[in-house]
Amino acid sequence: MKNYTITVNGNVYDVVVEEGASTGAPVAAKAPAAPKVAPKAPAAPKAGGAAGSIKVEAGAAGKIFKVEASVGQAVKKGDAVIILEAMKMEIPVVAPEDGTVASIDVAVGDTVEAGAVLATLN
Repeated sequence: MKNYTITVNGNVYDVVVEEGASTGAPVAAKAPAAPKVAPKAPAAPKAGGAAGSIKVEAGAAGKIFKVEASVGQAVKKGDAVIILEAMKMEIPVVAPEDGTVASIDVAVGDTVEAGAVLATLN
């Protein structure tokens, strides 16, 4: 049997693996332990629960590095709303058009996929 510590999407798991007798392939001996990381902070508040009609979407998969705008803030086309970290690069996610931030749908540290809605504008 061997003990391993594995990190998946920022969650740390301790697992025990023993070698199977028939195939020689590793077989998990027990379920992974509960994650050792602290729970994430709650998401940023949304404006009155109503999302705007203009979506601000992630151009790539990554981790939310910084939230540049706040709910109720007026933004111009091209203004940074969110900073996304992908492959050790900071990528600004900008407003697609002029508007007012209606909701911020992510928090710093969240992992997002490409095309995910990060915020909305009115």
